[in-house]
Amino acid sequence: MTSNTTLAEALAAGTVVLDGGMSNQLESAGHDLSDELWSARLLAEAPEAIVEAHLGYFEAGADVAITSSYQATFEGFARRGIGQERAAELLALSVELGREAARRAQAGGVGRQLWVAASVGPYGAMLADGSEYRGRYGLTVDELERFHRPRLEVLAAAGPDVLALETVPDADEARALLRAVRGLGVPAWLSYSVAGDRTRAGQPLEEAFALAADADEIIAVGVNCCAPDDVDHAVETAARVTGKPVVVYPNSGEAWDAEARAWTGRSTFTTEQVTGWQGAGARLIGGCCRVGPDAITALADAIGGRRPEAHSL
Repeated sequence: MTSNTTLAEALAAGTVVLDGGMSNQLESAGHDLSDELWSARLLAEAPEAIVEAHLGYFEAGADVAITSSYQATFEGFARRGIGQERAAELLALSVELGREAARRAQAGGVGRQLWVAASVGPYGAMLADGSEYRGRYGLTVDELERFHRPRLEVLAAAGPDVLALETVPDADEARALLRAVRGLGVPAWLSYSVAGDRTRAGQPLEEAFALAADADEIIAVGVNCCAPDDVDHAVETAARVTGKPVVVYPNSGEAWDAEARAWTGRSTFTTEQVTGWQGAGARLIGGCCRVGPDAITALADAIGGRRPEAHSL
């Protein structure tokens, strides 16, 4: 492997470690993320905090940083009085902040190749009303494609290594995203949010994953922002149906109490699960909500023998 190995090539050679939850890092640093823009608000107000959050994960053992653009959309920024040109600048900035964190990690002695994934959240994330976990927005596939394409174009032009089409609750939205990434010249992964053996919108995972089987742009398929216990079936199904590397980054297993606005229960995310997912075909593994740097370090240690050969950028 050379120092400019693509992420797809790295996945063919071994297992790559994703980061954990961006909100974990930002909230622990004292930032209030209760705004509708969530972490995307800090692109304008505190970009250095985003760099530090990415850097913390790189230093913890992550190979890939997922940008803070999950909830960053032209429509969402417009509601805050941010015009189209400035919104495009902020979307592109999310990629540059990931790159800056990678540069600092390398300067600080992290001796492996690092990648930046530009996050593309679902339509429901822009609505900020919880519908990102339900899907079924009442929009057609064409309408969803028109929503996603403009910001995908901006993010792709910013030069990420991969587009992270993540937390997708509905196979119809996946169809729209698969159309929207065509011709952008940047590979992507497709990751559903699931409950049990179905998407959040209720479609069987076998049918949902099959949509990406013949999509040349998609280098990995899987799940994120779900309970760890929901991952086993998803990994097996995604690997069997698509023949592609599988991406998984579940939540910690704690539950969100909307009334109390607090997390309850305990983490069920374990390194034993991680090695099981790896054995079933997962090649891009990390964590989502409530999975922090310590868990990523443990994860990286658990799969260290299967990671690609390390090289500097």
